[in-house]
Amino acid sequence: MIISLDEFLKLRHELPAVDVRSEGEFAEGHIPGVINIPLLNNQERIAVGTDYKQKGQLEAIKTGFRLVGPRLNDIIDEALRVADGRELLVHCWRGGMRSGNFCSFVQMAGIKTRSLQGGYKTYRQRAVESFASPFNLMVLGGETGSGKSDILRALKVAGEQVIDLEELAKHKGSVFGGLTMPPQPTTEQFQNELFEAILKLDPSKRIWIEDESIAIGKIFLPDSLWRAMGQSPVVEIDVPKAVRINRLVNEYGKTDPEQFLVAMKKIVKKLGGQHFNSAVEKLSQGDWQSTIDILLTYYDKAYRNGLERKQQRIVKRVSWDGQRLDEVLKDLLNT
Repeated sequence: MIISLDEFLKLRHELPAVDVRSEGEFAEGHIPGVINIPLLNNQERIAVGTDYKQKGQLEAIKTGFRLVGPRLNDIIDEALRVADGRELLVHCWRGGMRSGNFCSFVQMAGIKTRSLQGGYKTYRQRAVESFASPFNLMVLGGETGSGKSDILRALKVAGEQVIDLEELAKHKGSVFGGLTMPPQPTTEQFQNELFEAILKLDPSKRIWIEDESIAIGKIFLPDSLWRAMGQSPVVEIDVPKAVRINRLVNEYGKTDPEQFLVAMKKIVKKLGGQHFNSAVEKLSQGDWQSTIDILLTYYDKAYRNGLERKQQRIVKRVSWDGQRLDEVLKDLLNT
């Protein structure tokens, strides 16, 4: 049975979903929650593609069957395990031969299937389109160390709609942002996760989002969403520098100094040789307070420069001592 993307998105909460593309395609980007059972693995897919180009479609099909044959029993066993007595939702790249063959194989083993029309490509098209939606964004700004991520999570707990870009990107934004986080996903997978977050939101209602550059670590934000952020109202969180230093020391003070130094070297020119050397000296002494203080010389200057371009969009400034979240939440919820 062929089903639409809307049907697929609804049914995946009730039925297991299988992506039959190769493990390499899956790793580059996939629908969150699906299970990868490759009909053709990376090497086999290359071999089939080569035969298609050099010998034509028929020879490529024959090559595919020859390669899949020895693994067919394992594929069916895995499908039976995943299905666990239920129907399977299935997709490949375009809803073509791979998903069709997979469905035929497992149906002979008694597994009913529903195949996504248009495959993963249709899902990606919907995801990209979603980023251009007319969101009612409220951008949360503030200097480095202001606790914006903590505030966003508190807003979510309070019932507000939130898009946590740094959580989705597995990176905290600055050159040091990856030191305390797990490995980042690909940009494609980040966008898929972002799309899934958007699906849960009402775009007509206020959505809080942190002020970010177009790149978060190695991840790039969708152009349409980033432009929308650049046109949306901003609420600025004002936190004293001493408080921000303490927050950053608590955050990064337990990281490996050598890894921290490697990250520091990426901003030597922006920080300036004198400041960089001073920061290196303080870091070697284990003086995280002074190290962070020196680094904020660069980050605070960069933030103030960017702030000049946002002055007309700032609708509110909220002072916070970095302690009680309920106090800053009260101000934000009244925005």
